[in-house]
Amino acid sequence: MKKIRWGILGLGTIAHEFAQAFQTDKAELVGAGSRAMQKAYDFSKRYDIPKAYGSYQELAYDPDIDIVYLATPNSHHKKDILMLLEAGKHVFCEKSITMNKKELDEVLLLANEKQLLVAEAMTIYHMPLYAKLKERIDNGEFGSLKMVHALFGSLKPDDSANRFFNPELGGGALLDIGVYALSFIRYFLSSQPSVRQTLVSMHPSGVDESSCFQFMNDAGEISTVSLAFRSKMPKQGVIICEDAYITIMNYPRADRALITYPSGEVETVHCGSQSAALSYEIDRLSETLMGKADFTSLQLTKDVNALMDWAACEWQMSNRPTADY
Repeated sequence: MKKIRWGILGLGTIAHEFAQAFQTDKAELVGAGSRAMQKAYDFSKRYDIPKAYGSYQELAYDPDIDIVYLATPNSHHKKDILMLLEAGKHVFCEKSITMNKKELDEVLLLANEKQLLVAEAMTIYHMPLYAKLKERIDNGEFGSLKMVHALFGSLKPDDSANRFFNPELGGGALLDIGVYALSFIRYFLSSQPSVRQTLVSMHPSGVDESSCFQFMNDAGEISTVSLAFRSKMPKQGVIICEDAYITIMNYPRADRALITYPSGEVETVHCGSQSAALSYEIDRLSETLMGKADFTSLQLTKDVNALMDWAACEWQMSNRPTADY
């Protein structure tokens, strides 16, 4: 069976994790690119990758690569995706896929013209646990959905030169960890929230440091999100239905959930593996390109991107050009 041939651009921490995830018969990692040839060579040698490139363009125009995993800084995503699309490559881009909805619309317009796939590397959309829980919720097993809540706090070093707090590199909690929380709630909500409220505390560098959100959609489903970049919080998601609530810890790559019923009975659900989170992404994208699977998460990506655009507008953030949301 022919394998889908992948390349990687941007060789930071997450790229190392991604390179180690190619334990599949559907895909192979054939190239790694950096602006520094030595870095690309060292990366390729470490993971037994056949090709190393000292420029992004060199990898982009290699006909032996079908799809590129893009792990450059948030602020570079749009121009890097457009370059890859012009070169005829499908793109799997690290979250957050773009800085705002306007950029995403531009990217998707070119992708449609070129008949190429662009997708966001959001683990939540590919974990087997979530598909299983969503099916049970949609089947009415727990009664109607009422609320979805998500917490995510990360204690980052208070250094304005660090990319996490650098406005020029798309820093801030929203674009880094907020995209996970918003993706979690949107995955389970039956529709996009139409009622929206938010509060934010800004870091001196000009990016968002901590924030909270309240949402409600037209079905009356309520959700909340709390984020922090200078204090630790559990990565906890709670899905509340009429006849049970579901608690999920470490939800970006979860493989276990607790379902608590009104009687006090607790059901434990195990599905998939945290350690295989990136492999699930690779398999799904590869199967899509083989014509063996449908890629269904693009609308969720667009909805989350629009929510982040709305938040940036509400907060009057100077580091993110905003569009209509």
